[in-house]
Amino acid sequence: MITKRKPASIGEILNEEFIQPLSLTQGELADAMGVPRKHVNELCNDRRAVTASTALILARVFDNSPEFWLNIQRRMDLWTALNSPQEKLRISRARPLEISI
Repeated sequence: MITKRKPASIGEILNEEFIQPLSLTQGELADAMGVPRKHVNELCNDRRAVTASTALILARVFDNSPEFWLNIQRRMDLWTALNSPQEKLRISRARPLEISI
């Protein structure tokens, strides 16, 4: 279900639920993930989306599921599309197919 309230972003979840409570630095997380620090910085600052492979890496590092990370990304993507005037216009132009059986 999509709500009008903006969902928590990947960056918010990473920072508030993982990095801060675990007293991690972005560099330490990058090392654990096997990615450049810039990659983690972009995730933490919502300048990079979580892909399937990143979700698998984060799930391995934090011992949770890739679906956890992909669902956060999916909720944000849907909310953004539904709240963007440009995307709303594109969506409104779509029409259901008239299929007769």
